[in-house]
Amino acid sequence: MDIQLGHEKTLTSLLPAVTGSNVIYGMGMLEMGMTMSYESLLIDQEIVKMIRRVLQGIAVNKETIALDVIKKVGPAGNYLSERHTLKHMRTELSTTNLINRRMRDNWESAGAKDMAQVANEQAREILENYKVDPLPPDVAKRIHDLVVEGEAEANELAAFKKSHQ
Repeated sequence: MDIQLGHEKTLTSLLPAVTGSNVIYGMGMLEMGMTMSYESLLIDQEIVKMIRRVLQGIAVNKETIALDVIKKVGPAGNYLSERHTLKHMRTELSTTNLINRRMRDNWESAGAKDMAQVANEQAREILENYKVDPLPPDVAKRIHDLVVEGEAEANELAAFKKSHQ
């Protein structure tokens, strides 16, 4: 878990995403898929979340350009106090769970943990405390029916192959 891993994961996720692929492969995988890592899975989730935000693009229209706000505030004014800015910051700002965006002093006073350490702690917390919500009965029944149907088809295929040998 190092900078090289993060760099490679970002590039190997971003490139298929920008070409229109709807599948990003390898989440949590290390060592050419021979090892799975909970920490890597959480970091990959963060990377994919940010890539998805990038792929949304930036809306450019009358509302988002806000010429009326620009005229009102002016080039040296404070846009952060404008309602328009607050409204759009909530949807445009990229939020993260693992990436540290605090000032160095705050990061150091919080233990100076790197992303891998934070991911390890989060993975342990999830593994120790996560409670699975049961599937709604209709969904569980549908999944069961699909499994039974698939097993029946597999048995029919095996019987057919055996009878034609």
